[in-house]
Amino acid sequence: MISEEVKTAYNNFYTNSDVAWRMLGAKYKAQNIVDVCMNIKPKKVLEVGAGDGSILHFLNEWNFAPELYALEIAQSGVDIIQDRKLSLLKAAQTFDGYKIPYGDDEFDLVILAHVLEHVEHERVLLRELKRVSKYIVVEVPKDYRFGVDTRMKHFLDYGHINMYTPTSLRFLLQSEGLEILEDKVSMTAPETVKFNEFINRKAPKTFIKNLKIELEYRIKKTLGNFLGRKKQEQFANAYTVLTKKSDSNLHIF
Repeated sequence: MISEEVKTAYNNFYTNSDVAWRMLGAKYKAQNIVDVCMNIKPKKVLEVGAGDGSILHFLNEWNFAPELYALEIAQSGVDIIQDRKLSLLKAAQTFDGYKIPYGDDEFDLVILAHVLEHVEHERVLLRELKRVSKYIVVEVPKDYRFGVDTRMKHFLDYGHINMYTPTSLRFLLQSEGLEILEDKVSMTAPETVKFNEFINRKAPKTFIKNLKIELEYRIKKTLGNFLGRKKQEQFANAYTVLTKKSDSNLHIF
């Protein structure tokens, strides 16, 4: 179970957060989820660590599934989710961070988007997700870069206590008896970078700066397409993967 201090921190986060910024990020996260789930048609979907419901807002708008459910550690997050009045949302409630208050195989799909990097006991949570659902989609930020240990304060301020690369996430999921079905690497869109630079950071908006953001994205995209998957994973800012329960006995018992 997570501590009261962590609950309080996230309660404050959702009440003080910038709505426009969170919605912009959520639009791309939701699109990544839709992209990796193209070949499945889930009817009953649970988002674990749903935050303020930003991702669910888009999944609801796009009719991703007939039934949406949400779990979140912060009551303030649940309150905002409920205030959204999402037409496909059947229930939103708090949970203790690990124990999913639903029965075995109750869902077709569980979504865990930008949560795992915050979780102290990753495998405990993954086993619970596997218990309640056939399919699990996980998205994590690709925070890891050379020298990341010299920027610990930066990441800990965001509550990121785990670092992943696409390779290390695949290893974690497969070692927990999950089979990789689809995956996607993605870079932060220029729209999001500009919002962060010019609105969040209040940097002067210049033609040169604007052009630099656009060019950097296009150059990395082109190089990734030309040089292949390894380079794409190197440039990525996020990694999204769809898994299902595997019959493999590779996982830890």
